[in-house]
Amino acid sequence: MKVKAMFSSLLLSTALLTACGNGDGSESTAENTKNNDTLEQNSGTIQIDGSSTVFPIMEAISEEFAAIEPDVKAPIGVSGSGGGFEKFTLGETDISNASRPIKDEEIEKAEENGIEFTEFELAYDGLSVVVHKDNDFIDQLTVDELKAIWIEDEDVKTWADVRDGWPDEPMEFYSPGTDSGTYDYFNEVILDDEQMRKEATLSEDDNVLVQGVAGSQYAIGYFGYSYYAENADKLKVVPIVNEDGKAITPDLDTIQNGDYNPLSRPLFIYVNNESIKEKDYVYEYVKFTLESVGDLSEEVGFVGLPSEKYAEALKTLEEIRSS
Repeated sequence: MKVKAMFSSLLLSTALLTACGNGDGSESTAENTKNNDTLEQNSGTIQIDGSSTVFPIMEAISEEFAAIEPDVKAPIGVSGSGGGFEKFTLGETDISNASRPIKDEEIEKAEENGIEFTEFELAYDGLSVVVHKDNDFIDQLTVDELKAIWIEDEDVKTWADVRDGWPDEPMEFYSPGTDSGTYDYFNEVILDDEQMRKEATLSEDDNVLVQGVAGSQYAIGYFGYSYYAENADKLKVVPIVNEDGKAITPDLDTIQNGDYNPLSRPLFIYVNNESIKEKDYVYEYVKFTLESVGDLSEEVGFVGLPSEKYAEALKTLEEIRSS
């Protein structure tokens, strides 16, 4: 990897400068300061926050990157796509993980604060609707039924109110929080911006949602595909009727080929351009991400992009770096 070569080159430069000091074994002050500044560019902490859905991907990236650059710390915060963008547009983070595109008002806030950034697409995800593993009455759901289940409606309180023949039992709801890009996406394509049920349990922690649905026979929830795949022994995933009228279960194939619609979506990172230009370790981290994320994303339950998309993203990264 280039990042390792760069670090080795810097160590060699340090040795050469020491050998060529002031005749008494010491470096000149100017040379010492310059060398230290250069070395600092290859160590430090990358500030990363945002989507809980993207978290497993970026956690895997940071773990792999640490193996080749142990002096660079890249912890992954999880405050949701909206919470991540709030910090990012204030210049508090270098990278913002997102399970939705940045909104116009967030772009305006970034511009107000002088933040120039670039969007990089990482992988595909299939937002998965789940119920209790022993649920034996739901075999599939239409988009209209999903909407009827989730929007605030006094006339729909039990499963029998959704479809004839289903049990006359009250429904329980588990949803990502309002700062989550998953919530935003579900709100856009399913709820059509109507109010979600007030009794729904909201959490930015997808593990809370998993536990809630797994603990109640009449519960329903949704989150990214990787969290379902990780907990498939506890949950039942519900096939969703797509635009062609076919009930499709999310998996790596149906998410990538688009059959699992309308709940397939891209995942992103947004990177501060100044961080790419001024911080070598951020540049190297983003480069490593784009080179590795195709394989790593599939290891943690997502679907990688076609290789040409990563090649285009790497070209964009180099253009920012050299500008």
